[in-house]
Amino acid sequence: MRNKFFTTLLFLSLVLNVSVWAETGASPQTNTLAQSETDAGHGEHGTGNGHQETASAHGEAGDDLPLWSVIPFVLILLSIALLPLISHTTEHWWENNNNKLLLSLALGGVSFGILMAHSWGGKIFHTMVFDYIPFIILLAALFYISGGIVLKGDIEATPVNNTIFLVVGTFLASFIGTTGASMLLIRPLLKTNSERKHVVHTVIFFIFLVSNIGGSLTPLGDPPLFLGYLQGVPFVWTFKLFPQMIIASGILLVIYFIWDTIMHGKETKKDIRYDHSHRQPLGLEGQVNLLWLLGVILSVAFLNQNYIPAIEKYPFLAFIREAVLIGLIALSKVTSDPKLREKNKFTLGPIQEVAYLFIGIFLTMIPALLLLEHHGKELGITERWQFFWVTGGFSGVLDNAPTYLTFLSLAKGLLGFSNVTQILADPVGEELLKAISVGAVFMGALTYIGNAPNFMVKSVAEENKIKMPSFGGYVLYSFLLLVPTFLLLTWIFFI
Repeated sequence: MRNKFFTTLLFLSLVLNVSVWAETGASPQTNTLAQSETDAGHGEHGTGNGHQETASAHGEAGDDLPLWSVIPFVLILLSIALLPLISHTTEHWWENNNNKLLLSLALGGVSFGILMAHSWGGKIFHTMVFDYIPFIILLAALFYISGGIVLKGDIEATPVNNTIFLVVGTFLASFIGTTGASMLLIRPLLKTNSERKHVVHTVIFFIFLVSNIGGSLTPLGDPPLFLGYLQGVPFVWTFKLFPQMIIASGILLVIYFIWDTIMHGKETKKDIRYDHSHRQPLGLEGQVNLLWLLGVILSVAFLNQNYIPAIEKYPFLAFIREAVLIGLIALSKVTSDPKLREKNKFTLGPIQEVAYLFIGIFLTMIPALLLLEHHGKELGITERWQFFWVTGGFSGVLDNAPTYLTFLSLAKGLLGFSNVTQILADPVGEELLKAISVGAVFMGALTYIGNAPNFMVKSVAEENKIKMPSFGGYVLYSFLLLVPTFLLLTWIFFI
């Protein structure tokens, strides 16, 4: 399994090399056009990573696309949502990652043919090379390195300790990703609560806070924000989402503490005594991986054209970051005791699933993005609260990463802008981007399928004999707890 994983990374590296060769072999006229559009569109601000500049070199305009060209995109997202639920047969079929890859390539192939027929080959090149590859490599780095860190020990499962767990996880998610924080903390939290009978609500709030809302402060936190970073959103811009994050997480943490206090009172005295007598001090193993995680953070923050000006002239240099991330994965592998990942019950299945599915998602979403850019003004979504709720609603039932890009394109089309730098320079545009960002990240918590860590946490909980709610049962929790919180955020920030 691990050999397949590193083979995949090697393949991505080869693709990067071929892509760099193609980029540097472009005609002088193409490079001149790219530079002139970069100068006109970005001014002194830059995009933060150098990838967006290359779009003009390879994303030349093609023919207008028909509305039906979005059908493969709709089908792949419906497949993600419904195949695990329709029947036992489809659920079993969907569990095999190779089947996900087959479906992804089949639907992606249809979109590839449509786009080539309408002269959008350059857009395909840009999306897959400058968006998909960095996206997958970052997720792989966070996932693999965090898998080598083991938090051991067993503290008392009191409401205060459980709340502290959630607070730490919420803020940690922004810096090691919602996937990394979820996988690092869910097993220790479940072990801490293993003596208690009433645990389901703790897992639910963990998904709300650690697997979703907590990932809103940096592009490392949640896939939508990293895609925004690849589109040109500066690394530190997402700190502007701190007011929304602190209010939402504060409300939910207060509710959780009250709820857990009530549930703790329902535990038997025997279980409480057992919990108290089986305390073990917390400890950490695999600390060297903290150094490699720091390397990931520094790579994303500083290996961009703001700190390496040569990237503006030679855009392929931006892939230095991806090379460093792959190197950090290799360092984590050779410096970590394999037994640490065994203790975490670590497998590469989840990251394989994401990599396979997003090949198709990134290809099939191109027509939707292009149509929104060209016809976005016709949809009637113009206000901040509309962007917040529509982006969030789709993020909850589909997938929040492509949804973010879709409505970012809609915002650009609405305002008549061609790039993210123009949006950030415009007060109205920046407020729309905040609404889109908060909606995509926060409302990924509405269902199990809104964000990848949601299902991963559910699976780990069920492995530990916790009877988690059904799809509909979880949605009931989210409607009772999250929707009122989001309505309050709407009133404070988006009206």
